[in-house]
Amino acid sequence: MWKTTGLETCVGDGKNLFFSLENSWIVANNTGQDYTESDIRSLDWKEHIRLRPGMYIGKLGDGASADDGIYVLLKEVIDNSIDEHLMGNGKTIEITIRDGFVQVRDYGRGIPHGALVDCVSKINTGAKYSEGAFSKTVGLNGVGTKAVNALSTDFKIESFREGAVKVACFEQGVLVDDQDVVPTSLRNGTRTQFRPDASVFKGYQYRKEYVERLLWNYAYLNCGLTLVFNGEKIHSEEGLKDLITQNLSAEPGYPIIHLRGDDIEVALTHTQAYGEDHYSFVNGQYTTQGGTHQKAIREAYVKVVRDFFQKEYDPGDIRMGLMAGIAVRVQEPVFESQTKTKLGSSEIRPGGTSMRSFVYDFLKVELANHLHRNQEAADALHKRILQSEKERKDLAGIKKLARERAKKASLHNKKLRDCRVHLTKKHDRAEESTLFITEGDSASGSITKARDVNTQAVFSLKGKPLNCYGLTKKVVYENEEFNLLQAALDIEDGLEGLRYSNVVIATDADVDGMHIRILLMTFFLQFFPDLVRKGHL
Repeated sequence: MWKTTGLETCVGDGKNLFFSLENSWIVANNTGQDYTESDIRSLDWKEHIRLRPGMYIGKLGDGASADDGIYVLLKEVIDNSIDEHLMGNGKTIEITIRDGFVQVRDYGRGIPHGALVDCVSKINTGAKYSEGAFSKTVGLNGVGTKAVNALSTDFKIESFREGAVKVACFEQGVLVDDQDVVPTSLRNGTRTQFRPDASVFKGYQYRKEYVERLLWNYAYLNCGLTLVFNGEKIHSEEGLKDLITQNLSAEPGYPIIHLRGDDIEVALTHTQAYGEDHYSFVNGQYTTQGGTHQKAIREAYVKVVRDFFQKEYDPGDIRMGLMAGIAVRVQEPVFESQTKTKLGSSEIRPGGTSMRSFVYDFLKVELANHLHRNQEAADALHKRILQSEKERKDLAGIKKLARERAKKASLHNKKLRDCRVHLTKKHDRAEESTLFITEGDSASGSITKARDVNTQAVFSLKGKPLNCYGLTKKVVYENEEFNLLQAALDIEDGLEGLRYSNVVIATDADVDGMHIRILLMTFFLQFFPDLVRKGHL
């Protein structure tokens, strides 16, 4: 039995247990063999980060995915500059990326020279613990730049402050040059340079589109801030309204509603799309997996709309086609991982108003007032709700028959060759799973033989699917192919039930294959756009 009394943290990977005690890590090996003192060893901060980087930055990857670790390294450095901006220091952040080498320069106050080395090399060290220096920040764990330092072959930090500059250089977290403070004429601020370690991030490359998306999100959340990426300016005047405008794929049903209050900003509209699309942020951080603030706006929006129209409409009808962004400022936010992709805080501040009440009270006044003042927007919203309600009721009988048909089709034997992750219900590995959609039994047979049976499944199409452009969702249930594909993915009620993290259209490299790809993409974009927007397809 392992006893962890008095230990700060205990994590395991199946063979080893890692105990954190007084900012150092102890590794206890437990392989079932003789267990002696020689199996216990102590790691310093950089060794542990390099040994288990996933604990600190999530996925490693080569930059092909927007959530790969190299973008987390970039984000951790920029977050510190954003926190300076939020405190009223510096209106410009310059980011340069050339050949895998990254430089970030801000014009904030600069790190106090005497603490510069500790701030980037001593775990759990920083100003974020001092409420007087940073009140509503993103980085609270004192880990971010240390992880960047440890996972970079070269890391250089410069602090320009009060007419002087302090420079420190590291290699894989090891201090190699600690320079004396010298006079400078350069403006206050911090310049951080690093090159991710190619032995950790094999074959990595920063993709311009992912970096720009990251920077635009910072701009939307910080009106007045200018980010300069490789010489190109990124700037937003209207915050979340600009974000919604940029991400609209068609004309909105009514002009975007843009509401601002103390520590909260909301922008929303409706489109003719199926499903709903949310962008949620906390303290300038894009929470790609949502969290308590996103759940709060979904619930609060339904309550306010019901109250306004004085009718208990179905929540799905109210939110069908909704496109919304929410940004909140929270004191001491709690995230569900170091990469800060999902907010766990249930209160706007420790011991204060609940997130649910905070968002509802804001929308109850501001959204209701807006709808009262803008009758055309209220009428357009009401029309969209009634349209969704009618379609849902029309589908009720068809959906029941479609579910029965899907069961009779015996998915697991005929159309779908599932993977062990789902057959054995090992849901902890669901994020690794992939579904290959193939054309015909021949192609599906080839992929079935070559696949990884643990995480890869195969769905076999029968001929060309229907061209569903401009059709209603009724066709999904009436068309056997679409109905079975929807059932295999389990996305009828949204992405919450999505069984496969990756959906791959695997058709032949010929004209027919191209046609099938287009028809399938039309199907997903028409009825399940979130699957595409969230990068699953």
